[in-house]
Formats: sequence, C-alpha cells, structure tokens
Amino acid sequence: MPPQPSQPQVRKNILKFLKSFLGIIRILQIVFGAGLWVTIAANKYEGSIHFVLFVAVLFWLLTLALFFLTLLDKQDLVPLLGGERWLCTNLAHDVAAAVLYLPAIGVMIYKTDRNSYCNLELYKHLCLYKVYLTAAVFACLCCLVYLVSVIYGACRKCRGEQTVI
Repeated sequence: MPPQPSQPQVRKNILKFLKSFLGIIRILQIVFGAGLWVTIAANKYEGSIHFVLFVAVLFWLLTLALFFLTLLDKQDLVPLLGGERWLCTNLAHDVAAAVLYLPAIGVMIYKTDRNSYCNLELYKHLCLYKVYLTAAVFACLCCLVYLVSVIYGACRKCRGEQTVI
C-alpha cells in the first residue's frame, strides 16, 4: 500500500484544484446546474420539461461526483475510468452534457415562447413565463460552461497531458 500524503499536502492539493481552471469550471457547472433544476422543481412543470429536469439532475450529480473524486485525488479508485483515463472520462462527460443540454435549451426556449402571452402587466393568472425564462438562462449557462470545459479538456488531450489538474 502506498504511503498516505500528510495532512498539509492534502490541503495543498485541494486548494490547488479549487484554484485551477477546471476546479472553477466544475464549481460553475454545479452552481448553474443546481440553479436550473431547483428553478424547475420548485414550480409546476409538465410534458417535455421532464427531459430538462432529467438532464439537469443527471449531470449535476455526475459533475458533483467528478468534482469530489478529483478534489480528493481519488480518481484512481474508479474502475475502468480512473487513472490515466481520467482526462478522457472528464472529456466524455463534458461532451455528453453539452450535447444533451442543447435540446434542453430548445425545450426551455419553446416553453418560454409559448407562455410569452402572459408577460403583460395586467395578466393576473398563474404564469410560468418568468420561471421558464430563468430556466432557459440557466440551461444556456450550463451548456456554455460544459462547452468551455470540452474545449479545455480537448486542448489538454491534444497536448498529451494525462492529469486533470
């Protein structure tokens, strides 16, 4: 069994990851993803919004797992995906997230447009226009940070780097 790093070394590695570009991007993905699914889940939703909620929650949980595995430097413990494959695993996750967020954005824009009639000041009935608009903005922000992460990961992979940090 390899020797365990000392406590100051672990803290130093955690701070190094949190200050890295990927650490900041992962935090933004978690925050924007949580904003999206909380916005949707806190209000009445139906139909195709279930797909958006599925994408948001799935990738929020997966991103949270990747974040903590990388933060704690435990990616070697993941069978088949860890170790020298960790950068490819992160890249595949980010590509899948970006691809699935695109139709989610489309759904949210469609729902926002369908409810734009109730954006009038004198309209007094329950209207989800602002909820859908907020969710569409969060979905766009999520897709954007995943695309930035894809570009960053692809550049690192092309340079032949193996580590995530």
